[in-house]
Amino acid sequence: MATLVLLTGLSLSGTPARAQEDAVLLVANPDVTTRRLTRDTTRAIFAMRQRTWPDGQAVRVFVLDNNHPVHARFAKEQLSVYPHQLQLAWDRMVFSGTGQAPNRVRDQEEMRNRVANTPGALGYLEREYLDDSVQVISMD
Repeated sequence: MATLVLLTGLSLSGTPARAQEDAVLLVANPDVTTRRLTRDTTRAIFAMRQRTWPDGQAVRVFVLDNNHPVHARFAKEQLSVYPHQLQLAWDRMVFSGTGQAPNRVRDQEEMRNRVANTPGALGYLEREYLDDSVQVISMD
């Protein structure tokens, strides 16, 4: 007799299902032609070291406040850095005059609206905030 074993809480990829549902996703303005970014490129864009999309269009980066839990999760889970490390990189560029910090937004609704209405924009949202006004960018 065969035994059926159910692995509750796991997706087909082996990632906990809850983690997939709670994932913070990379989102872009619909006019962005790039559909996939590597983790390194994404990290460079959010550290404000890379200022253009692979096709040459200017990137406009939007982030939540450093102490917002979604910002912390995005930085740690998707970029593999701590929020304070990003802030140090931004401060260094601003104070040295070599760059600027990303655009800050209050909440995920403002994030979605600003990304949707800003050409070349990139940000992040929890799945529940997604709609047709933004596109999800896959990360390798």
